[in-house]
Amino acid sequence: MSRPGAVTFKGAPVTLAGDAVAAGQAAPDFTLHYFEGGMQTLSLADLKGKPTLLSVVPSLDTGVCAMQTKKFNESLGELGDKINAVTVSMDLPFAMNRFCGAEDIKNLRVGSDYQDRGFGQGWGTLIEELKILCRAAFVMDADGKLTHVEYVSEVTNEPDYDAALAAVKSAV
Repeated sequence: MSRPGAVTFKGAPVTLAGDAVAAGQAAPDFTLHYFEGGMQTLSLADLKGKPTLLSVVPSLDTGVCAMQTKKFNESLGELGDKINAVTVSMDLPFAMNRFCGAEDIKNLRVGSDYQDRGFGQGWGTLIEELKILCRAAFVMDADGKLTHVEYVSEVTNEPDYDAALAAVKSAV
């Protein structure tokens, strides 16, 4: 299913592939890729057991995406290993790893949807026209049930950090 005009990118309506997810439903499965001493995979099953924040961005090479990742990294430090936090984008795993090293990102992981766009389609975040992910924030409880869902209506805007962080903290 496609959702024309679900969000805008620089003011222009764009189409999101897949169905929107909603709070209260089970999180869709996914496989992301990351680089840590070699190519690795990360799936929904790997995150169950702890509350999880999924911070979705178009590309870490843009100012707003970098800011979003740094803000969540800083804000989640106090929760330590009580939660999982992952920034998801289409960036290559090597570039994501380099960004995290340069920006001292230690309180969240990164996961790339570059191989099959399965996360973007399953979570309804893939912008069909651009083949990148829209900006979104999702929180799920330790069992993989979604407790917070935000698709940012204008992709160049930041998410509601307070709402996402409140959802994470209430799930701990």
